[in-house]
Amino acid sequence: MLKNYFKIAWRNIVRHKGYSAINVAGLTVGMAACLLIFVIIQFELSFDTFNPNYKSIYRIVTQEKHESETTTNPGVAVPATDALRLDIPQAKVAALNSSYGSQITVPQAAGSNSSDKKFTENIGVLFIQPQFFDIFSYKWLAGSPAVLASPDMVVLDKSSAIKYFGDWTNAVGKILKMDNVLTLKVSGIVEDAPVNSDFPFKVLVSFDTWKQHPKDYNYSAEWGSTSSSHEVFMLFPASMSKSSIDAQLKAFSTKHFKKGSAQTTLLPQPLADMHFDTRIGNPLGDHSTSRATLRTLSFIALLIIIMASINFINLSTAQSVGRSKEVGIRKVLGSTRPQLIFQVIGETTIIVIASALIALAVARLAMPQLKNIANVPDSISLFTTGSLFFLAASTVTIVLLSGIYPASVVSGFKPVLAFKNKITAASIGGIPLRRGLVIAQFAISQLLIIGTIVAVNQMDFINKADLGFNKKALLIIPGYTDSLSLRKMESFKQQVLQDPNVKAISFSSDVPSSENNWGTNFDFNNSTKDVGFNTYLKFGDVDYFKTYGLTFVAGKGYDVSDTARQYVVNETFIHKLGIQNANDAIGKTLRLGGGKWLPIVGVVKDFKTNSLREAIKPIVISPAKKFEGQIGIKIQTADLSKTVSQLQKLWENTFPNMLITVISWMIILPNFTSRRTKWPWCTKFLPG
Repeated sequence: MLKNYFKIAWRNIVRHKGYSAINVAGLTVGMAACLLIFVIIQFELSFDTFNPNYKSIYRIVTQEKHESETTTNPGVAVPATDALRLDIPQAKVAALNSSYGSQITVPQAAGSNSSDKKFTENIGVLFIQPQFFDIFSYKWLAGSPAVLASPDMVVLDKSSAIKYFGDWTNAVGKILKMDNVLTLKVSGIVEDAPVNSDFPFKVLVSFDTWKQHPKDYNYSAEWGSTSSSHEVFMLFPASMSKSSIDAQLKAFSTKHFKKGSAQTTLLPQPLADMHFDTRIGNPLGDHSTSRATLRTLSFIALLIIIMASINFINLSTAQSVGRSKEVGIRKVLGSTRPQLIFQVIGETTIIVIASALIALAVARLAMPQLKNIANVPDSISLFTTGSLFFLAASTVTIVLLSGIYPASVVSGFKPVLAFKNKITAASIGGIPLRRGLVIAQFAISQLLIIGTIVAVNQMDFINKADLGFNKKALLIIPGYTDSLSLRKMESFKQQVLQDPNVKAISFSSDVPSSENNWGTNFDFNNSTKDVGFNTYLKFGDVDYFKTYGLTFVAGKGYDVSDTARQYVVNETFIHKLGIQNANDAIGKTLRLGGGKWLPIVGVVKDFKTNSLREAIKPIVISPAKKFEGQIGIKIQTADLSKTVSQLQKLWENTFPNMLITVISWMIILPNFTSRRTKWPWCTKFLPG
């Protein structure tokens, strides 16, 4: 009987090729789109879940409450790590500190630097404590976490070891140089981090090495200094509730943090939430996704499935009129209504299964392009247990959604009316329902079209937005801040300025719009009264304002200096202080952190300090040579390739030991620059 159902169903599908092709095409596109969306969502939700203690691991973050604002920093003060081990002994504690844009040098021959291999790692270079591997699970191919207890030791992941030495099995015992400052011995190899990890480790340097080079890597053992680069993770007993953890950290904060203008509290952030918290972010990597985005994608997938099902229902119902005589004959010959229902559902099943198989092939062809619209790696697989189960579940759901109503309509035909050709689209009933389905289909289509138009307009707005500075024809080159490089910077600058195609050059901590959130508390105008908010810092030489086209609304730029002697602030800064006239701010004094009182000499027009999603922050700009590790060059638009080539040669002649891996145009994207600038987010000013 069942075989007969499917045989007849197949004949009907072949007989009505037009209807069948339209149904298959609609369902194929819908199911392929939903499958790709599912792959994205599944990938995002899988982050860090490979850790056995996933639900008991927490990142400790620092919250500061001021009178007018509350800020949350993903980092923790350095001395808090040892104090947490003492005060909360039932938990495991580990700290790490990120180093961004580090150069890794593999020495090749004694006494010769020309043959050395050089690599730049923008992320994945960490100073890390061995206790980290008591919390997180990683496979060791050589060595053990104990090697990280000694200074000047480094552990590589397998891919980095192959990249540096050709064969990871020969890497242990070899020597690496980092930033031409550290000489490190390779003491272990770990398996590469999974693609769904928020910890993209490449080069793991022992934590004590960081402590021994405080000036080179901004190590500070003060409770009042907090950097987003220094993160602490804790593994609590599985039986301990989050409320209990909150209470212990609150008591810890009261004990160790001094009462001042801001109330400082350590908070536990579950590892399960870290990947989805775009407010705090993830300094270790460059990938985070909000749960709202995933919910939106899920809703879109649901709408697509509903649209495809509605399209199938409407076509099948319209087609059913032409089958009235067939149904009448079957009923006269003894077919029951359940048998007719099963027959129609069988036809639906064949169409949906065929559509699912074709959708799987379409999705497979589209997978390589998925990375262009979503932050997913090339290695992500379509054929996983989860995705295949989703496809099977979707197939069953669509069969039920699309087959039940047409089956009930067809099986309800009366034989007498069928033989007299009196069954029409109007006589079979359900017209209000079918009209409602059509309206719903068009409404969903218009909703998706409107959403697409809004997204396109948002991107157009981002590309055309006034950022408050001149972004055209700017070359951004990541430099270095070790003592040898800093001594050569001025010579490099003067040689660059001799090129007639160069308009200006500036050394700075970062470009005006970046991910930099280097902040500090401060006092204003020789008063110790709490101002109620922190300010954020940018460091740049005297040509910073000219190079980036920042506009002064009052005063002027500061004088030439290697350290802060004068300050320039933005309009938001003075407005938050209650000063409406920019000229009234000139001559007022600031004291950043525990530094000296220094005068404000200029006020610049507001510019976008971070992304367009964020409000403009209060900014203080000053010189600080040791932090000015980025080079901005304003050039003529004529003969760009020749100018870039000359600058590359000049760099190689001036810094033969420094690899220049990024010479890029400033381009306007959601993060505004083609190279993501990451700098520590500090809550205490580090004097220059």
